[in-house]
Amino acid sequence: MITSIAIGAFDGVHLAHKVLIDSVDAIAIIERNSGVLTPGYVRTRYIDKPSFFYHFDKIRELSAEAFLLRLKEDFPSLAKIVVGYDFHFGKGKSGDVKLLEKLFDGEVTVVEPIKSDGIAVHSRVIKDLIKNSEIQKANILLGRSYQICGEVISGQGIGGKELVPTLNIDSKDYLLPKDGIYATNTKIGDIWYKSVSFIGHRVSTDGKFAIETHIIDKEIHGVNGSIEISFESFIRENRKFDDFGELKRQIEDDILKAKEII
Repeated sequence: MITSIAIGAFDGVHLAHKVLIDSVDAIAIIERNSGVLTPGYVRTRYIDKPSFFYHFDKIRELSAEAFLLRLKEDFPSLAKIVVGYDFHFGKGKSGDVKLLEKLFDGEVTVVEPIKSDGIAVHSRVIKDLIKNSEIQKANILLGRSYQICGEVISGQGIGGKELVPTLNIDSKDYLLPKDGIYATNTKIGDIWYKSVSFIGHRVSTDGKFAIETHIIDKEIHGVNGSIEISFESFIRENRKFDDFGELKRQIEDDILKAKEII
């Protein structure tokens, strides 16, 4: 029987979200189809409670009163609601914490802002850190390493012949870190491998945008389907090289740095 729920978007399922999650029986997730840290049902990987999705397009016209009535219908034993300090609900965000406390006849718990090393734990802050390649800081606020998922696609075919072999992926919906080289771990099947990954335009070859990952000290063949990349640390900016020899030497140096970091 569910008597308490936490309500929110929970994009990222970061440290502050965990405070809400740990205090209730179940989670009500407002899905706007714009969660770029943890798209859609990816959130449930990091939530150990029953999770119920309310798609924004289906509830956006509900008034604050109608939305709360909907929750009471869905959770007939509801006695406690937990929300963040900046929670809004109802059409046009007409409802806030004060209105929730007024309308709901049970307990309302409001979680105040949470900081880690003086930095606010907020999805917006984490997104900015990732976009600025501050991966280690973002990971601290997330409470885990930032991950993306993508389908393996065909690459140029140059890596295995002239440079180092890489897996190329097409990743949709996820926020991508700033262009550059990263120390990463890559999951193929059920196994995580140490890796070094590239995001950006291949300015030394065809100029096209790519996401590539090289598995360190391991030959991997015949990979198809979906793989995951876990970002650990930024190594360097993307830049153009005059020839493959110079590029390969830099890649070898990147691999050494990644091995030191991971």
